[in-house]
Amino acid sequence: MPPEVKDQFIGRAILDGQFEIVQKIGTGGMGSVYKASQPAMNRMVAIKILHPKLIGRKDLTSRFRREARAMSQLTHPNTTKVFMYGELPEDGSLFIVMEYLEGKNLNQTVRKGGPLPLERAIPILVSVCGALHEAHELGIVHRDMKPENIFLCEQGGLKDFPKVLDFGLAKVTERQMRPGSVVLTQEGMVFGTPEFMSPEQAQGRQLDARSDIYSLAVILYEVLTGKLPFVAKTPMEHIQKHVMEPPILLNARVEGLKFPEGLEAVIAKALEKHPAHRYQTAAEFAAALRPFARGSLGPAAPHAAPRPAALGPERAELPTLDARRRSSSTGLLVAVAITFLLVGILLAVLAMRVLGA
Repeated sequence: MPPEVKDQFIGRAILDGQFEIVQKIGTGGMGSVYKASQPAMNRMVAIKILHPKLIGRKDLTSRFRREARAMSQLTHPNTTKVFMYGELPEDGSLFIVMEYLEGKNLNQTVRKGGPLPLERAIPILVSVCGALHEAHELGIVHRDMKPENIFLCEQGGLKDFPKVLDFGLAKVTERQMRPGSVVLTQEGMVFGTPEFMSPEQAQGRQLDARSDIYSLAVILYEVLTGKLPFVAKTPMEHIQKHVMEPPILLNARVEGLKFPEGLEAVIAKALEKHPAHRYQTAAEFAAALRPFARGSLGPAAPHAAPRPAALGPERAELPTLDARRRSSSTGLLVAVAITFLLVGILLAVLAMRVLGA
């Protein structure tokens, strides 16, 4: 067994000794996240550093800078705070210094404890809507909303305080771009996480705030039931069903598990295939959800049966968490392949309709 390679950043003081990196707390396709101390401020911070081997990739360095720039503009309490970003003078590595959070993400929470009751789930999603509404108002679309990107911590004595993470795939609209900037994510490219993609995202179309709203509805559906709105065993099958099939109704998803009257309609509207038929803003979606935060409303009990397992069989057969993260950084070949496959599916459906006529 080869000896473990020591991480070059652990134990290192950076930026003229402002920060001392203590340990690695996460890693992904583009970089790693470290816990670091900031002695002058008597606090711990999280520092995301782009993998040094990717410094020469202009597309990825631009995406990393875009994430930092997007997050630095956001001030909502439910968005992770960015303190500073730039390049390390020693080797040119790109970094983002963020607030350090302790807790679990929403995916870990549901996996460990099972689906959440309404009175816990709805306030979390309403708060996330608030964070996204601010981003949308500034022309920023997240494009990779999933339970892993909602982190639950304790803040100011408040438990289950959600923080929206990872704007690495954020689309910054033209009014947010600096002169001379290039829009990297072109129409026809597919990026994101298949289980939570909107239909328009799965087809590589132009995205706006309503795509994030669709993803939030999928998240809420899973948080409440432990299952996704479609029965699918592969990411490709999920993409197809987001585009072509209606979701399973909330009250029909788990036998014996019923929710308050009206909630199913709210989630169904947010999951409409056409963006024009959904809630048009995250604030509208939050307003529709807020009445259900008290738990049981209407004649149906919100949890009339024992709670199901945290994850249904179809989710257990999906890629692991690491694989899902890898899918959020889909390369050009996969993106183009998905797009062409979907076009082929749609053409086949149209052909069948013509022949049937």
